[in-house]
Amino acid sequence: MSSGLVDAPPSEPSASPRRGRRWLRWIVAVAVTAVLLVAGIAVGVLAKLNANVKHVDVTDDDLGATRPPKVAGTAMNILVVGSDQRDGKNARYGHHIAGERTDTIMLVHVSSKRDNAMVVSFPRDSLVQLPACRATGGLPGQRPHLGMINESFNSGGIACTWKTIESLTHIRIDHFVKVDFTGFKSMVNAVGGVEVCLPEPVNDKKALLHLPAGRQTLDGEQALGYVRARYSMGDGSDIGRIQRQQMFIASMVKKVVSGETLTDPAKLVGILDAGTKAVTTDRGLTLGVMKDLATSLQGLDIGRIRFITTPWHYSLAQPGRVEWVQPQAGRLFQIVARDQSVEGVKGGQAKVGRTKIQVELRNGTWRSGLGTQVAALLEQRGYHIAKVGDTARKPQRRTTVLYGPSGETRVPTLTHDLLSATTRELPAARTSRLVLVIGDDWKGLKALRADDTESIKGFDATHDTCAS
Repeated sequence: MSSGLVDAPPSEPSASPRRGRRWLRWIVAVAVTAVLLVAGIAVGVLAKLNANVKHVDVTDDDLGATRPPKVAGTAMNILVVGSDQRDGKNARYGHHIAGERTDTIMLVHVSSKRDNAMVVSFPRDSLVQLPACRATGGLPGQRPHLGMINESFNSGGIACTWKTIESLTHIRIDHFVKVDFTGFKSMVNAVGGVEVCLPEPVNDKKALLHLPAGRQTLDGEQALGYVRARYSMGDGSDIGRIQRQQMFIASMVKKVVSGETLTDPAKLVGILDAGTKAVTTDRGLTLGVMKDLATSLQGLDIGRIRFITTPWHYSLAQPGRVEWVQPQAGRLFQIVARDQSVEGVKGGQAKVGRTKIQVELRNGTWRSGLGTQVAALLEQRGYHIAKVGDTARKPQRRTTVLYGPSGETRVPTLTHDLLSATTRELPAARTSRLVLVIGDDWKGLKALRADDTESIKGFDATHDTCAS
């Protein structure tokens, strides 16, 4: 009986074993070379990125012995400051002033589960109780006193600002990041520019900014002017600038997360290179920590990233300064410290939150400066002031809210805050922005209830300024 092996037909002559082994060696060699090349490039890139980051020591002696406890162990709180240093590459942005101040102060909170994040802004004109900070690095230090929040940086550097924010909010801070003007520009250029919307043309010589109205993509130089401009946009307040900075960052986050940036290796390396060159951090915020944080946030819904300004009102004791509103500010800080979410906060009085509404003010009375006064009152509630001006005809007898079809859902929020106003739809309007015409019957705003927590909800990163 045949097994089928002996009787099988003869096969075709095969290649010699030596020749087969030679091809195998070539394939293995090419594969190993490719792996080593990719690994070498990766190691080189990581080494370059690691060398880009500048570090500053912040010690326990700097921060003091009475720091807030770390309530949520895996949550991360990062202090972010924008420096107004005007020497070196930054000299073109104003007269040289000794030292640095914080143009922008924010706290970025990333939840323990990495499923949401909050960016809390602190107005730089905030009048607060500043703590004692020791002299360090040629800086004089700081004595305890009532002063502006951004004094701490010039008195005791980033460590003093860190200590100040912790003492005011009772939130434990884990790391800090400092960005200067030049670094900010390079980051914007690296992502290919950031889209914004302007309600009218801007010509601001001080901010080196000249832009037409409408939707447009800003490069680094234009973006720096946009986030720094104050008097040529909105109502000219620092709060208006903070709101504009928040919306710009939201737009930048959308550009990075929603586009093809993260899947384009060359573009991603460019962004990482620009980003690491742009920042100064504490020594604990290493490239490895940044990488792990970025990896853990993959897939985070940008609708779960919220931008909030610390609840505030203008100071009566020191005009031009702002003070924090309680108990709302304290409630916000408690939520962050305990790693909770503002989404579950009760007390919101409107379907559309104030922070999502842009208002244009038109003074229809002969009372000089009334438009600016009303703008300040609305801004304190969280509204975004797009423009302050006068009506073509005066006087206007009645205070009126003008709106287009896309702004109808916003009307109840604004009218709920006003003591008296009529409404009128403009069917041809193509914006959701509301126009408040101040008439001779202007009575002011209703008193803000103590349990009104609308101001601590902010807006999320999906917010589109062009739709406003």
